[in-house]
Amino acid sequence: MNTSPADNGEFGQRQSPPPAPIVPKTASEALRPEAGTPPPKRSRASRGQFVVFMNFVITSIMLVVLAAGVALYFGKQEFNEPGPSATGDTFPVKPNSGVQDIADQLERRGLISDARIFRLGVRAYGNDSALKAGEYEIKPRASMHDIMELLKSGKSVMYSLTIPEGLTVEQALQRIADQGGLAGDMPASVPPEGSLATDTLRFTRGATRQQMVDKLLADQKKLVDDVWQRRAPDLPLANVEDFVILASIVEKETGKGDERSRVAAVFLNRLAKGMRLQSDPTIIYGLFGGKGKPADRPIYQSDIKKPTPYNTYLINGLPPTPIANPGRASLEAVANPSKTNDLYFVADGTGGHVFAATLAEHNENVARYRALQKKQAEDAAKGDDAKVDGQTDAPVEGGDADGDAGAAQ
Repeated sequence: MNTSPADNGEFGQRQSPPPAPIVPKTASEALRPEAGTPPPKRSRASRGQFVVFMNFVITSIMLVVLAAGVALYFGKQEFNEPGPSATGDTFPVKPNSGVQDIADQLERRGLISDARIFRLGVRAYGNDSALKAGEYEIKPRASMHDIMELLKSGKSVMYSLTIPEGLTVEQALQRIADQGGLAGDMPASVPPEGSLATDTLRFTRGATRQQMVDKLLADQKKLVDDVWQRRAPDLPLANVEDFVILASIVEKETGKGDERSRVAAVFLNRLAKGMRLQSDPTIIYGLFGGKGKPADRPIYQSDIKKPTPYNTYLINGLPPTPIANPGRASLEAVANPSKTNDLYFVADGTGGHVFAATLAEHNENVARYRALQKKQAEDAAKGDDAKVDGQTDAPVEGGDADGDAGAAQ
């Protein structure tokens, strides 16, 4: 007889399935890891949103790269193309100026078209800290690249200060004071006469007047010491100070290079013989000092007899100080003069001088010179009916008092 589930008290309960049969495995199969539970599959909607997002990101990156490339291309083109200034200009860069400040000033001055491009270009070339202070000459149509290279080079505008031979210290200092490219005040004290070099100094804007004076003083001292060390052994000069004094007189007596050593020889010969120098420039310095004689003021006969410490028509030997700043040529002429017996010289009417060893020869030279002056004056006065009478203190003709080193002894 069959037994039903109800009979066993199991009515309404589902019976468990029979256990799966046990399949025997090999040893390698038993050691092989079983696959994990696979992740749930994404829906079509979620996969679509991710693709759209990634497409947006990639597209944005490509657009940014493209825009950057375009900006770089046109920026580099503008950085290298000719600038907007048709005339150029000088442009100062102050110490410790940054690239942004320099760029802004360049744009305001109309020397570049865009300060941002200049700033970025300088940084792209790695020159942020390479631009140097100074004053620069920007050429017409200079590109931003050209301006960057110029400011990087440090090649500032150079100014010149020229101190010609024969200026007094006072006249030289006035030139330094008037030089607009220099900064600062003049020295509080005036250097000694004859102590400044006669030279042309090159400098950049911002150099000080004190620096110029210091440079001229140092250069002159070195020059004087060097030439003095190479002097002839038999000079009738007591020391280097006398050497500079006589060189300053030679400097004022002639501007012809081929005469300097012979003029120096005349004065040295006279010193050796105890004769007075009788030099006209010493009269002028005694009367007018470092300011110099006005151009329209002649030397009068009465000036020769005016006693001053510098009037070598009246004093023996050398004056107490130089009468100007002597240049190298005059220093060299005194240090190594011509070998001659000349004791006199007088102007020849052509800018030079004629020399003589004796008073008789000299007086003949003076007579010829005065005859030439008289003829020139007569030629100039032809057709001029104006007469000036009653002049008792006539100027020395040609500014020459019987010829330099030449009044009758």
